[in-house]
Amino acid sequence: MVPGGVRFPMLSDPGGRIGALYGVYDEERKLDLRGRFIVDPEGNLQSMEIVSVQVGRNVTEVLRQLRALRHQQETGELMPCGWEPGKPTLPREAEASKLSGEVWKNWKPRNAFS
Repeated sequence: MVPGGVRFPMLSDPGGRIGALYGVYDEERKLDLRGRFIVDPEGNLQSMEIVSVQVGRNVTEVLRQLRALRHQQETGELMPCGWEPGKPTLPREAEASKLSGEVWKNWKPRNAFS
């Protein structure tokens, strides 16, 4: 489905063992719910999404999240809602606590939805 193949690991779970660990295995139907989990190199779960069978997934959003996670790891900056490369970020976590309740002064919704 992807020319040249996928450049990141994906897995299949025919027996539901992994799905059971992540809480997405439907024992009655003997299948995993549609789920996407982004796990960082240290093994920490960074993002997850469970989608109804009737609803398609959004590859663009997955790629946006991967880019945001990579940028955060490289810079330490925090990624606000809808962040895309080239858009404003928030300060590093240690500095961001000073913005508590005042993030609106540094970040505007138009940054996410324009």
